[in-house]
Amino acid sequence: MDAFELQFLGTGNAMAVDLGESSAVLLRNGRPMLLIDCGPQVPSRYREQFGGPPPALYITHTHLDHVGGLERLFVEQWFDPYRRGRLPVLVPVTVLPLLHMRVADHPNALAEGGTNFWEAFRLVPVSRGFWLDGVWFDIFPVRHHAVGAAYGLALRGSFVYTGDTRPIPEMLRHYAADGETVFHDCALQGNPSHTGLEDLAREYPDELRRQLVLYHYGDGAEAQALRHAGYRVAALGVRIPLPSPLPQSPESVVRRTPA
Repeated sequence: MDAFELQFLGTGNAMAVDLGESSAVLLRNGRPMLLIDCGPQVPSRYREQFGGPPPALYITHTHLDHVGGLERLFVEQWFDPYRRGRLPVLVPVTVLPLLHMRVADHPNALAEGGTNFWEAFRLVPVSRGFWLDGVWFDIFPVRHHAVGAAYGLALRGSFVYTGDTRPIPEMLRHYAADGETVFHDCALQGNPSHTGLEDLAREYPDELRRQLVLYHYGDGAEAQALRHAGYRVAALGVRIPLPSPLPQSPESVVRRTPA
C-alpha cells in the first residue's frame, strides 16, 4: 500500500517572511508527487529540500504569496530542454483568467521575445478535480475574497487542503467525512478573508476540529498559541503522515461530486 505524507515549505501568511509563504508538497512513498502553490520563495525552498523541479503544481488562488514564484519556475523550465513544456500546472478554470493576467499576460516573457509564458509548462485547466499518477484529486471552492477565486484540494480518505479561506463547514462535511487530515488556514484573529481561532470553535464540531492541522499563521508566537488551544499546527520541513486514500474508480469519482 502506498504511503502518503505532506511536507510544508512555508506555513505563514503574506507578512510572515521568516515562516515562508504557505506551500506544501505531497509525497508518495517518500517521493514528491505534487507541489501546492508557488510563492516567491518556494522554487528555492523546493530545490533545497528535493534537489530538482517539482513533478506537478496545483494553484489554489492568485495572490502573489501563492503564485509569485511562477516567474522563477518559468525560467527554470524554459532553459532546461528536457523539462520545457512538461511540468503539469493544474489550475481551476475560474482561477485561470486571473492567473494569466497576473503572471502570463506580458508579451515578452523573455527579454529576447518570441516566447509565450505557458509554453514552458503543460497547463491543465481543472473543474471538479483531476487525475495525477492514477490518483483522483477533488477540488472545491472556498471562501476567500470572491466567488470562484480560490479552491481547496482533497484526496478521499487521506487529506483536505483548504488554501486561504474563511470557515467552510458545508465543504468539510462532504470532503472530510472519511477521517481525512484537514490542513486549514487559521491565525489567532480572523478577518473577512481568513479563519481565526474563534471561528473554528463556532463553525466546526469537536470531531472535525480533531482532524485539523493549522497553517497560514502570523509568527511563531501565534503557532504556539494555537497549540496551547489544543490544535495540531504545521511546522516547516516536518513530514506529516496521512491516512491511506480510499480506493477509487471512475464510477466512485462521479459519485463523489456533490449535487
